[in-house]
Amino acid sequence: MRFLRPRALVALAALLVVFSGARTAHAEDVPDISKLAGFVRLGGALFSLLVIGVGMVVLRIIETIATRLGARFANRRPTIQKYESVARFVVYIGTGSVCVGLTFRIDSTTLTVIGGTLAFAVGFAMRDLVASFIAGITIIFDRPFQVGDRVAFAGEYGDIIKIGLRSVRMNTLDHNIITIPNSKVLTDVTSSGNWGALEMQTPFDFYVGLDQDVELAADLIREACLTSPYVFLERPVPVLAKQVILGDYGAMHLKARPYVFDCKYEKPFETDVHIRVRKAFREHNILPPAVLHRTLQVNDPAFSAPRTRTPPDLDV
Repeated sequence: MRFLRPRALVALAALLVVFSGARTAHAEDVPDISKLAGFVRLGGALFSLLVIGVGMVVLRIIETIATRLGARFANRRPTIQKYESVARFVVYIGTGSVCVGLTFRIDSTTLTVIGGTLAFAVGFAMRDLVASFIAGITIIFDRPFQVGDRVAFAGEYGDIIKIGLRSVRMNTLDHNIITIPNSKVLTDVTSSGNWGALEMQTPFDFYVGLDQDVELAADLIREACLTSPYVFLERPVPVLAKQVILGDYGAMHLKARPYVFDCKYEKPFETDVHIRVRKAFREHNILPPAVLHRTLQVNDPAFSAPRTRTPPDLDV
C-alpha cells in the first residue's frame, strides 16, 4: 500500500464505501417473510372460512324466517323487515370480528395499525355525514323553509315534515316520504310556496278561443275562485290575460292567482275551481281554442282577377 499514491487511496476507500452501502441497501430491500408469517395464523385463516360459511347459513335462516313471518303477519311486515335488517348487521359485524381475531395475532402494534386504518376509513366514509350535519345547523338558523311548508325541490313537491341534523323529510302529494341530505338543500334551488304561513297562492291556467268573450270569461273565472269554500278571501284574486300560440292555433291564456286558506287543500281547491269554471263556460257558451277559418276581402286592384287585353291593330 505504500506504493499507492494518496489520490488512489482515496478512490479505493470511496469504492469500498459505495460497495458496502449497496450491499446493505440490497439486504434491507429483501422482505422479511418470517414477520408476515408470525403476524398471520394459517390455521385461524382456514377456520375463518368455516365461520364465514356459518354466517351465510345464519343469514339465509334469518331471511327465511322474516319472509314467512311477513307473509303470516302482513300488517307487521315493515316492523319485521326492520328487525331483519338489524339482525343482518349484527351477523356481519360478529362474523367479521371473529374472523379477524382468528386470523391475526393481535398485539399493541397490530391494534395501532388497525385503529389507524379504521379511523381513516370511518373519516373518509363520514365526510358526507359531517357536511350534512354542518348544513343542518345552517338550515336551522338560515331557515330557507320551515316544517309544514309546501316546497318544490329537485323535481319533488310536497310538505316538509321534519328538519334533522342529517337530512330533511318531505311528504309528497302522492304520500311518498322523500329524504333529502342537508348538503343537497344548500347547493340546489328550493322553492317554498307559503314559507311559514297557512295560506298559499295557487295559480290556475285556462284557455279560450280568440273569438270568445274574454272579459266575460275572466269574470266567470274570478267568480268561481271567490265562491269556492277553499279560497282565502283576505287576498285579491287577479286574473291575467295574454294571447298565446297553443299548438297550431292562437288562444287567449287566462291565469287566475287566488290563495287557498290552507296549503294542504291546494289540490281540492284546484279541482273545485276547475269544475266551477267548466260549468260556467258551458252555460255562457264560451268555447275553447279552435282553428279559425277567415275570408280575406281584398280591395286592392292589384289582387283583382286578371283581364285579357286585345292587342291594337297595326297599320300596314
